[in-house]
Amino acid sequence: MKLGSTLKLDSTLKLDWDRRTCARRGHITYAPAEPELRQRLHTATALGDAWRCLRCGDFALGEPRGSGPAEDAPLVPRGKALRDLFILRFLAVERALRGVFIVLAAWAVWRFSNSQDAVRRLFDENLTVFRPVADHFHYDVDHSPIVDTIRRTFDYRHSTLEIVAVALLVYALIEIVEGVGLWLARRWAEYLTVVATAAFLPLEVYELTEKVSWLKIATLAINVVAVLWIALSKRLFGLRGGRAAFEAERHSASLLEVTESAGGDRVAAVAAAERP
Repeated sequence: MKLGSTLKLDSTLKLDWDRRTCARRGHITYAPAEPELRQRLHTATALGDAWRCLRCGDFALGEPRGSGPAEDAPLVPRGKALRDLFILRFLAVERALRGVFIVLAAWAVWRFSNSQDAVRRLFDENLTVFRPVADHFHYDVDHSPIVDTIRRTFDYRHSTLEIVAVALLVYALIEIVEGVGLWLARRWAEYLTVVATAAFLPLEVYELTEKVSWLKIATLAINVVAVLWIALSKRLFGLRGGRAAFEAERHSASLLEVTESAGGDRVAAVAAAERP
């Protein structure tokens, strides 16, 4: 576990992220049962005992929030792991919002399937109202691609629209489940996100061949970057050492890194933290 060089090169940025989080959520302190490790995380002050925060590394006055063997200490995201968690939660919000919009779309399709004739009449009536305005701006409403597309939907069968509504609901459910799982940093959600997002990439590429737009290009780019970043940074599918390397990285970035930043003999601290 080579923590020293990483801590020295990126300590300032880590502390900024870590302390910002501690300022919002409070410090996380822990009293290990191992005497040597306990001594590294504790100090006595004129105002009372203080314990080193497992996230930002600062000392916080008061009793520790937890205690027990070092192996039972909480794996608190810090530094790179904390930044990765922020990115995951950004993706989680994006997935959840997308799921909500797709649910609304499914509801609209279902409502439309039950009142196609009424919607058709309403559309034709409003089109008649707006036709003089369109003619004034030399816009041919009757041959507009958008109007033609809307009119084609009126010819869809009721059963076909119901299938579309159900498919949209299933897609929305997947997006919402992804969002919840990513927010909680669950590994299964990372796999689900990579597989589901990658499965739709060919469709997004096909849509670009039909009609190019900046929105489609941006969406495709974001999805490609998200797939690559999650797969590589989370070491999915055996990449970069797989789950074993990922778990080792999580453990090395938590309590052991804090003890090293406290100073002293790192070898002794590692031995104390990993002692069964």
